[in-house]
Amino acid sequence: MAEVRSIEVVVCDVLGTMVDEPGGLRAALREAVPGAAEASVDRWLTVWQEHVEQETRRVNAGERPYADSGVLDREAAERVAGYAGLTDADAVARLATAGRRLEPWDDSVSGLARLAERFPVVGLSNASRATLLRLNAHAGLRWHQALSAEDARAYKPAPEVYRLALTAAGCPPERVLMVAAHAWDLRGARAVGMRTAYVARPVGDPPRPTDAFDWAVDGLDELAAALTEG
Repeated sequence: MAEVRSIEVVVCDVLGTMVDEPGGLRAALREAVPGAAEASVDRWLTVWQEHVEQETRRVNAGERPYADSGVLDREAAERVAGYAGLTDADAVARLATAGRRLEPWDDSVSGLARLAERFPVVGLSNASRATLLRLNAHAGLRWHQALSAEDARAYKPAPEVYRLALTAAGCPPERVLMVAAHAWDLRGARAVGMRTAYVARPVGDPPRPTDAFDWAVDGLDELAAALTEG
């Protein structure tokens, strides 16, 4: 475990870590197709997630020119509309912006506020600048700085995205703590020398037995207590 006094800046993932992304997408799908069976909503959510994951990998592999998350979400919404038989253009357009209306986890706002009393806190997200702006406002997330992967024209876990945060922090990577509910995200941060903290969420990517993160906690409040007490 890293020494707390060695941490100067805290960087937090947003999607899944601070807000319930799958839950928000489910709600948007139910709104777009009222009365849909839960099994159908599950299938459409999988279609959405698989499209976004596939396209972010293609961007990082150089197989596709960079397209921000707003573009990928629009593509995903159109794919889902095809499966669901949704033809209302306004409903599809609203579905495409579901990522702007995700709800925070119960401890996200309070934990972030507590961390911000002691550290500069930075949001680092694969969400586009426009999406991140509106999502932060909707969820009540108050950062000292919020950074979008759009500025790196890549997606986490590409190293250039984490370097956005390191540049903003202005200190050695070993003094910057990356917080996420996704082990793959933390592995990307470790690869550029950052400290890491895994926060368990009902969604996300749990650590493997071989992962050795500096902190592993059950919630953001628990992490905030560990970093700010004493």
